[in-house]
Amino acid sequence: MATLKLYDWNKCTTCRDYRLWLKEEGVEFDQRDFFKEPFTEKELRKLVGKRPLANVFSWNSPSFKELGVTREELSADEPRMMKLMLQEPRLIRRPMVQVGRRLVIGSKKEDLKAALK
Repeated sequence: MATLKLYDWNKCTTCRDYRLWLKEEGVEFDQRDFFKEPFTEKELRKLVGKRPLANVFSWNSPSFKELGVTREELSADEPRMMKLMLQEPRLIRRPMVQVGRRLVIGSKKEDLKAALK
């Protein structure tokens, strides 16, 4: 299997389970805890590529609920969404796995398996 780049948070239970699953599957990966080593705007834009920022925004995060804005309102304002994600990493969906040029977002193992084929 290919070596992957895993972007996650060490304190996240879902991320921890995902890392354990990767190890059990024998998948080699480089990890970046983006809470300890935050993204720059340039890095996050490069990682996200052409997909809408809304695809990597953590809409279920308590941090989003605390903002007091609607999903529709924020989705229409990508510069604000980017600024918020850079200020509060909990607003970035995790884990994210880069497989070559492909980015797998979230913890669905089936999505990563498909990307590895």
